[in-house]
Amino acid sequence: MIVKSGPPITGRGRRTRTALVRAGREAFEEHPYEAVRVDDVCTRAGVSHGTFYTYFDSKEALFREVAEAVVGEMFAASAVGTAASGDPHARVAAANRLYLRAWADNSRLMRMLEQAAMADESFRGLLLELREVFVRRGAEGLRRLQEEGLADPSLDPRLTAVMLGGMVEHFAHVWLDLGESCDEETAVDMLTTLWARAIRLGEGQVPR
Repeated sequence: MIVKSGPPITGRGRRTRTALVRAGREAFEEHPYEAVRVDDVCTRAGVSHGTFYTYFDSKEALFREVAEAVVGEMFAASAVGTAASGDPHARVAAANRLYLRAWADNSRLMRMLEQAAMADESFRGLLLELREVFVRRGAEGLRRLQEEGLADPSLDPRLTAVMLGGMVEHFAHVWLDLGESCDEETAVDMLTTLWARAIRLGEGQVPR
């Protein structure tokens, strides 16, 4: 097997790689995965066919990097930070609102990754790896609430984060991609109510 050296770590090299990733993202957003060609990406980025292979082994490698960038942006965009007060209900609501908006900006590429994961084991691994950052954040948040006596201590933080995060993600798909009729405020209110009831937010330490 030929082991390729990494791309040159120069300012020009970084700019070229960034241009290829940006061009790839535009192409994947506009066309089905199968219809995107390396030559099209090169044309958008203003580089030669050979230059592409200095930075990426294949279209699949480019798509992996685009997907990683998209999920990184979604993760940053959906971080509550100072967007809400310290009230747990307000923070759950803010997290749901920010996630729905991040999904709206990136839904096509996220669905493309899910479709690729159905056919390719490596993409399945990538999807699980990228989702893990959201699961970890949700689990850590629930664990803090449990330690503060604000959430049901009998819940497994990781599994709860997987299940409730899946609820929000699936709703985002049904609402934004499939056209379920609902306004943002109603969506956020209902998701937050379901999330809060599921973890028994604010009900104390003893499960009923």
